[in-house]
Amino acid sequence: MDPATGPSLGLYDYDLLVIGGGSGGLAVAKEAAGRRKKVLILDLVAPTPRGTKRELGGSSFNKDNIRKFLQQATLLGKAVKDSQKYGWRFRQEVSHGWSELVQAVQEQQKSASLELSRELRSCSVVHLSARGEIVAPHTVEVTEMNGRKRRLTAETLVVATGDRPQYLDVPGGTEHCLTSEDLFSLPHPPARTLVVCGDAEGLECAGFLFGLGLQVTVMLQPELLLGLDQKMAEKIENYMSVEGVDFLHHCSLSKVLLAVGRKACTADIGLECVGVQCSQDTGRILVNERDQTSVDHIYAIGSVQHGRPSTTGLSLHAGTLLARRLYGGDSILCDYTVVPTVVLTPLEYAACGLSEEKASLTFGEDNIEVYHSYYWPHEWTLPARNKNSCYVKVICHVPDQERVVGLHIMGPNAGDILQGFVTAMRCGLTKQQLDATVGVHPGAAQVLTSLTQTQRMSEALMLRGNC
Repeated sequence: MDPATGPSLGLYDYDLLVIGGGSGGLAVAKEAAGRRKKVLILDLVAPTPRGTKRELGGSSFNKDNIRKFLQQATLLGKAVKDSQKYGWRFRQEVSHGWSELVQAVQEQQKSASLELSRELRSCSVVHLSARGEIVAPHTVEVTEMNGRKRRLTAETLVVATGDRPQYLDVPGGTEHCLTSEDLFSLPHPPARTLVVCGDAEGLECAGFLFGLGLQVTVMLQPELLLGLDQKMAEKIENYMSVEGVDFLHHCSLSKVLLAVGRKACTADIGLECVGVQCSQDTGRILVNERDQTSVDHIYAIGSVQHGRPSTTGLSLHAGTLLARRLYGGDSILCDYTVVPTVVLTPLEYAACGLSEEKASLTFGEDNIEVYHSYYWPHEWTLPARNKNSCYVKVICHVPDQERVVGLHIMGPNAGDILQGFVTAMRCGLTKQQLDATVGVHPGAAQVLTSLTQTQRMSEALMLRGNC
């Protein structure tokens, strides 16, 4: 018997049908199947317009793996240079092999995709490489790769189609443009590259290419790291500029070499047919605090949601909680406020909570205090790397016992340093508690336990120094 058309469950073929194989969709599917629900995932893993193959796991899952590999390739190159100060000598000149890296990354992605397929089979989730379009309440038309069509029904639908890198609408955009997904389809490294972006993904690509010794120019569209702390974004730009990456501001395009930007995959899946409301500006789906759309039996998870942060970890967490609410009797909602994020630029940036701009807008500038400090990682001292590159700041809400509402780190392993502080922030971390924490020495994270300088103090010192 065809597993996709097996015995019906009362009125429906499935308890849960997930459109899209993103990380959130996989999480809700596996959790629901673990609670003995009949689950189907529809995920047409179509190639990019330039023919680059996509693997199971969704854009965010695959993208995050690649992001980490690219950053590590860059860091290893830097470490080779630093190693001479630690006494290492090489018998021959060190060089980078693009094809070896490409092959290793592609093989790892295939392996990860196969492992995901095995996981789905082991928990009895039915997975079809097919396109799903909602054509009526509780009803999805399934189109397989051979063109075969059929209709399946489900009590609950979850949209987890995520987003995809987009090509810019300029002459030559499709023919001469590469997205981040296409980068590892190149048989050889690109020549001088123009990265058109303002987001984290574009900066990461730029940092990676530059770290391999390639010439890179970043054209900001419209500004750097929109939605993240802008003072931190300026520091990242400054660091990359000092290293040698060129930045262009207030420029327009006529031809494109490389472009990075993402667009929600909400078109042509039938949302308008059943009245699922989307943002007119972003095309992303409007949801309530339970991740429910404007149609009761349809939910949305991950980057397809409008107005919410989007990370792989958050999507996995939200998907698991959604399945527990639907089938486990739980009532716990996903907290979309205290969410950690990391930008894997050559000098890593990690943040949790509010940006300084958002904190000022939310509480009023007079009601927040920003503690900050530059620091010099111990391992940077022998190779004499720039002493004023790494930086932390902690944003506190003064009337609420100086509760920490934003924490920002720019330096090596920033994401790993941040992780434990995320838990503390969820428990209501205050500046006094942070100060009472014993720091690990030697180690970079201890800088967060001994912050005494505030931005107001620093600005006052600068003004006095300029007089």
